[in-house]
Amino acid sequence: MQARAARTREVLLRAAAEVFDEVGYPGASISKVGERAGVTAGAIYFHFRSKEGLARAVIQEQAADLEFPVSETGLQQLLDVTMYLAEQMRHNTLLRAGVRLAVEENEVGLRDYAIYEWWADRFARELATARGKGQLLPSVDEEACASLLVAAFTGTQIMSQIANGRADLTTRIASMWRCLLPALAPPDVIERLTVPAP
Repeated sequence: MQARAARTREVLLRAAAEVFDEVGYPGASISKVGERAGVTAGAIYFHFRSKEGLARAVIQEQAADLEFPVSETGLQQLLDVTMYLAEQMRHNTLLRAGVRLAVEENEVGLRDYAIYEWWADRFARELATARGKGQLLPSVDEEACASLLVAAFTGTQIMSQIANGRADLTTRIASMWRCLLPALAPPDVIERLTVPAP
């Protein structure tokens, strides 16, 4: 019984991600999600109390399908993860829907900052590793830079989405790094990093 309930919840989460990705929070409805998932509204309400609850689950679980690249720890890992995310944004519906909802949440009253903190914490840990490896300039504040990276990635992906449906997102993220790296690391460290050409 629990396994079936877990499967149903997973189907609902993915159907909701598709609907939110296509029409955003205002255009989505429980009936549209139910139709996409092939279940009744009652089944949805069994797992999620409301459309808001469903949206929050998509936001919180946006990274569930991600298989982060394993590379050299520190700055290279951060570079590789953000480039991987840029690529995933083009075809990973759960990630894309979660990001869209997180960006739009202020407009629709969801107001939940937790996912931004989750990403910032992940980036800050990698920056702390970079500090331990001597990769960062003395003036770098890992937590402040991690928040900046999340904000820069978020803003860059929004601009790319508006410009061309994220077709150039990987190029824009590579350019973002070329601008930010000199503020984070000394030239000899940057020379040893693999930064994709913009």
